[in-house]
Amino acid sequence: MRDNILASIDVGSSKICTLVAELTPEEDLRILGVGVTPAQGVKKGMVDNIQEATEAIASSVEKAERSSGSRVLAAHVSINGNHVNSLNNRGIATIPGRQRPITKQDIERAMEEAQALNLPTNREILHVIPRFFIVDGQEHVSDPVGMYGQRLDMETHIVTGSLTAVQNLTQCVESAGVQVETLVLSPLAAAEAVLEEEEKRQGIIVADIGGGTTSIAVFVDGTVFHTAVLPVGGYHLTHDLVAGLRAPFSAVEDLKTEFGSALPSQINPEETVELEAFGGQRHKEVSRRRLAEILQARVEEILEMIYIDAKRAGFDEMIAAGLVLTGGTASLHGIDELAEQVLGMPVRTGLPKGIHGLADSLNSSAYAASVGLLRWSIMENGHNGHKPGFSFKSPFQFTGIAETARRWLKALIPQ
Repeated sequence: MRDNILASIDVGSSKICTLVAELTPEEDLRILGVGVTPAQGVKKGMVDNIQEATEAIASSVEKAERSSGSRVLAAHVSINGNHVNSLNNRGIATIPGRQRPITKQDIERAMEEAQALNLPTNREILHVIPRFFIVDGQEHVSDPVGMYGQRLDMETHIVTGSLTAVQNLTQCVESAGVQVETLVLSPLAAAEAVLEEEEKRQGIIVADIGGGTTSIAVFVDGTVFHTAVLPVGGYHLTHDLVAGLRAPFSAVEDLKTEFGSALPSQINPEETVELEAFGGQRHKEVSRRRLAEILQARVEEILEMIYIDAKRAGFDEMIAAGLVLTGGTASLHGIDELAEQVLGMPVRTGLPKGIHGLADSLNSSAYAASVGLLRWSIMENGHNGHKPGFSFKSPFQFTGIAETARRWLKALIPQ
């Protein structure tokens, strides 16, 4: 691929989406190719069948290549699943002497200490995200290079994942003929596609509600402070409908997409929809309000779990900008209005922004993470001079802490 051609693969529990895009001189993304296939071999964000997952990824990549006319050789790939954990940690570097300013090497030493975690052998660091620096007690320094001080502290957010899950996902993508450049946690990718900088400064939650999981990222003071993955998602809504309406999964999934709503009060009690059902009759009519009541109950549970997680992390009073919903389930009619009622905070559905070309096909919250992966590719390669405040670590390339620090510094500090 040419230097200005980027690719991403969003591996979800319900779909695999491959995007090919061109970076324009104006630093916009022009979508050249889109390949979407139903997910196979992936459950709750994790690979459970290597062969099926590889075939699904290869099919998605082939569709994107065909529509773009470009070969996908490498891509940024999303990772999800409740194997993902996170923690905040601090790294400290002492500055020798009083006559020289802080350098990039001092930041490298602080980052090295922040990453010096006593992790189990089955865990791998996915992201090291510098939140801010402290120079001799002066907090929230964004770039300490050139400043004078005797002690440099670096506050970081570190995301780890299961080494087995990382290896399985990497194997599937590479078996499909694509090199994995970086694995990116889904809500962090989605945030890059849908959030405004002001929202990040004032405090906001991004909840990516996928098929098998709901992944969360909390931003405060312009950077991420907390990430988590909850074991509930869109499939749970569909399974509730299967049990409540006594109908096949595929039939109620289509019904949920076409007629579903999270607000039963807005539906005429007399309105009915036809549904393929179990039993001898095969087809029956069901109340659309009953459909919405089942969905509302599960959506309220997911929303409450999101709030409880943010509260447990200590950020419930710091999210003035509220909640942004992404993922396929965020397209459910009335979910944003219900969320405002349940949580008592501003809520909106996040749609990808800043894209052109085949953008019409991606104008849905379901593609937020896919577009966000392209944004990460731009930041990691330093195309636009944007200071992401992120460190990029490739789990399948055991390059060490020093290399991780150098890549982050390249993105953070103009050369």
